Amino acid sequence: MLRIAVQSKGRLFDDTMNLLAEADIKISSSKRTLLVQSTNFPIEVLYLRDDDIPQSVATGVADIGIVGENEFCERGEDADIVERLGFSKCRLSLAIPKEVNYTGLEWFEGKKIATSYPNILRRYMDEHEIDIEIHVITGSVEISPGIGLADGIFDIVSSGSTLISNNLREVEVLMKSEALLIANKELDDTKRETLRELLFRIGAVRQAEDKKYVRMNVPKDMLDEIIKVLPGLKSPTIIPLADEQWCSVHTVLNQKRFWEIIGRLKALGAQGILVTPIEKMIL
Repeated sequence: MLRIAVQSKGRLFDDTMNLLAEADIKISSSKRTLLVQSTNFPIEVLYLRDDDIPQSVATGVADIGIVGENEFCERGEDADIVERLGFSKCRLSLAIPKEVNYTGLEWFEGKKIATSYPNILRRYMDEHEIDIEIHVITGSVEISPGIGLADGIFDIVSSGSTLISNNLREVEVLMKSEALLIANKELDDTKRETLRELLFRIGAVRQAEDKKYVRMNVPKDMLDEIIKVLPGLKSPTIIPLADEQWCSVHTVLNQKRFWEIIGRLKALGAQGILVTPIEKMIL
């Protein structure tokens, strides 16, 4: 049985549980306890605080864990990064009051900075030979300058709305963060095999992200031009139709360029375009 440590609440919890559900790993959501076993996969979920996950994996309390890169770097525990999961993205930034004239990183020399991530901040400032006073806070860091507790803050930034509401502005991004799948360095063969199966399922889910399965009817005399427009995985599927002058083309498009490509296909004569979401994609 593979044990995975998961954040007990918050955005990372929601994103993690959605990923497991999409990978068809069933976890009971009613009356959640500390440890819950899947009903259809050899895995059990251990719910922890996010800052406890790196240590729990490094010491073997959990075999694997899903944790924010920010917490993993802050804790400095000895565990393997198995996969970058691409969700729960944010950045760790320095911010100061809006009215302050910021002249560059050297502005922070001798200043007091409030943060929940003292180790990341200290390493960065030491690398740049800037001496600061760090005030560690485990809560609403952003209020510190407004109440005179610090000159600036170092904290997680997602949309930036919290900074704006506290009259702060972001001046330096020190690192970018996303969810990581980490693993204990001493997993046995059975657990590594379960982990490989989990990674296979996660990979199939992630491959399908922002992808659309597209079917269309196209005139045969425009087929070569239409194929040139399609950025398919390898090549589109071509199926003959009852009308010998037409054929059906099936392909996969990325959401980012979807409307641009669909417009070009229509201009080349494509008709009856049918678009379907993709749940899983195995390459």
